[in-house]
Amino acid sequence: MGQALPKPALRPYLGEDAPVLAAIFAASIEELTGDDYSEAQQQAWASAAEDEEAFGQRLASELTLVATLESSPVGFASLKGTGHIDMLYVHPGAVGQGVASMLCDALEKLAGGRGAKSFTVDASDNAAEFFARRGYVAMQRNTVTVNGEWLANTTMQKTLGDGAKPEVHT
Repeated sequence: MGQALPKPALRPYLGEDAPVLAAIFAASIEELTGDDYSEAQQQAWASAAEDEEAFGQRLASELTLVATLESSPVGFASLKGTGHIDMLYVHPGAVGQGVASMLCDALEKLAGGRGAKSFTVDASDNAAEFFARRGYVAMQRNTVTVNGEWLANTTMQKTLGDGAKPEVHT
């Protein structure tokens, strides 16, 4: 019989996490988004973490959870306001181990506990399928400018609690 893989765990964001989470952010973009975004788009997107202090302040200003494997951070997610996922990133080496699902489950429960009736995310093209499998519905396509590059994403929504479908606005 094989050895069981370690189970991911969650903990709150700590200020000293900023450098490793910035590295996870950049590695995730660099290694996981190449099918959907050009190299220039990836570089512009990843540049948001170049200033680790500002990146850490952004994470600290939101409810940010850190996923760990054997005490080492492997992913993170942040809740903006009561019901919007601002960031959800997993290190490429930890993809497929349930880290993103665990982070998303936790944020959805926290948002529901804070009274949110629905949950939204501006999902990158490579993350949209993950959110769709979790019951998120595409609401609108967006184009944003990041450091002079245009990036597309999709605002997706999930109704929490009663299972009612969100209204689609066109």
